[in-house]
Amino acid sequence: MTTINSFAAGSFNADRTTASLLTLKSRLDGLTNQLSTGQVADTYGGLGSARTASLSAHATISALDGYVASITGGTTQVNLAATSLTQVKKLADTLGNSLTANLQPSTSTGITTSVALAKSGLDGAIDALNQNAAGKYIFGGRTTDQAPVVSADLMLNGDSTAGLAGLKTLIAEQRKADGTDGIGRLQLSGASGSASVTLSEATDPSVRANFGFTINDWSSSNASAISASPATPAAQVQVGGNPTFPSAFPPAPADGDRFRVAVNMPDGSQKIIDLTAQNPGSGADGTFAIDPSSAANTAANIASAVGNLPIASIQSSGTPEVTLDYSAAPAARSVGLTVSDTNPPQDGDTVTVTLGMHDGTTKTVTLTATTTSPPPAGSFLIDTAGADAATRAANTAGNLKTALNSALGTSAQTELSASSAVRASENFFDGSSSAGLAPRRVKSDLSGYEDVPKNNTVIWYTGDDAATDPRATSSVQIGANRSVGIGARANEQPLRDTLAAFATLAADSFTDATGTQDAARFQATASRVQGLVTPSDTKTSVADMVGEFGIASSTMADAKTQAVSTKNTLLDSIEGVEQVSTEEVAAKLMTLQTQLQATYQVTSMLSKLSLVNYLS
Repeated sequence: MTTINSFAAGSFNADRTTASLLTLKSRLDGLTNQLSTGQVADTYGGLGSARTASLSAHATISALDGYVASITGGTTQVNLAATSLTQVKKLADTLGNSLTANLQPSTSTGITTSVALAKSGLDGAIDALNQNAAGKYIFGGRTTDQAPVVSADLMLNGDSTAGLAGLKTLIAEQRKADGTDGIGRLQLSGASGSASVTLSEATDPSVRANFGFTINDWSSSNASAISASPATPAAQVQVGGNPTFPSAFPPAPADGDRFRVAVNMPDGSQKIIDLTAQNPGSGADGTFAIDPSSAANTAANIASAVGNLPIASIQSSGTPEVTLDYSAAPAARSVGLTVSDTNPPQDGDTVTVTLGMHDGTTKTVTLTATTTSPPPAGSFLIDTAGADAATRAANTAGNLKTALNSALGTSAQTELSASSAVRASENFFDGSSSAGLAPRRVKSDLSGYEDVPKNNTVIWYTGDDAATDPRATSSVQIGANRSVGIGARANEQPLRDTLAAFATLAADSFTDATGTQDAARFQATASRVQGLVTPSDTKTSVADMVGEFGIASSTMADAKTQAVSTKNTLLDSIEGVEQVSTEEVAAKLMTLQTQLQATYQVTSMLSKLSLVNYLS
């Protein structure tokens, strides 16, 4: 007959014993595996309710390992950037110290030394800014596959084969436009035989807004002998234009178009402001809203974006989208100097004219009346030999005109020439490859700056030039919700100023055709260059940039320390969940082995029990 084993007589005890043996054997295998591996289980399922904590800890550790690896790579980049910037600052400080030592008085050796330091500093700064880490250039923003700064030779001399002008060409153009070969675009008039001399600004408002001298103030120490009219100068108003749209080009600028606007500041300097056209609603700094229905409103938005300051020039990427209307510009200023025939000038009487330049500096020209013949520099001769008072007054006025013309010419060749060189350098280093933002170039007729760049100028910076924070061009994730910006661009303002300082001196030997060094022009240039290598407290400096990277490095180091500490804590918690005590497991194993051995013996004894054996 067939018997179902599970319900066979005596099968319950046998099955129960077998199950007990299997359970003990399974526990024995588990303990043996724990003893050999040191782990509670081979799978997360074997951890039971602790598996959730284990999985979470492992995920966090994996993320922390990623942060540490990212920080390690970022630290290398930050350290290289800080080292490069420190080198640039050191070069700038060396040049600044040389200029300070040689500024008063300027010697031939001192001028040569400063120029040589400037050339060496330019090469050194370019080398520092072309630093790369693992083949990635640090100072190119998001463009990391090529050196961001061109060679010094290309910067200064351009590329004649490609038709690209360098800085030396821009300086020559600026000096010509500023009238450094004359009297700074001023006009000096006075008819022969007249006792009056008139000094006037350029009649073209575009010229007054951008080039040459402006007349800021004038005075006479003896108004009854030499009158200056008007006696009290009106408040100086910076000449500028209002933006308008050319009637031939009615379409408004497109979203994303970029403009370079130069405004005249209250101190007489010019400031470059780059604007981006955007559709209405953004309102971000450095932008202006486009009004598709009104070109006049768009033009007003441009004026508002630059603080309604007088606009000196504006350029865009294509056919002039915006031009300047100077029709409302104030009239040119002029001063009339009249020598009295009834109360002639006396020895020591002075005439003073204060001139402004478009870098915000001024030059005061003072002429002193004298009876010494020939008159010393800075003086004009009082005529005492004329036939009558009117003739003597006219001759004295003629002498005043000659002396004033000479003084203005000297100022143009020194102070204004230095101003021209620095301004041209700043324009050059403000230039970029972005459409509409090429360096400003002077029009061929010297009436102003070009409205549209002609792509005929060297672009010294070849890296990323987006209108964004340079630090945001590269970032390091240091935590789940934390990152540190470590990007950099060689065209940041402090670096542009420093390069302009080096290049201004490197582009000029300060030696004339006869081999004579021009100490006066060097002094005027050096004083301006010092302002670039030693910026005021209100401007960001290279040292400030070094500090930014120092903070980034410190932040990453702290984050790395925290990540490592957190990881160690989590590893300890995982060890408590996943690992076993070998001593405890060994004790359990010995106990289990004893139990299993006893069970086997009992089972063996029972398996031999039969009715015959039992009855016997």
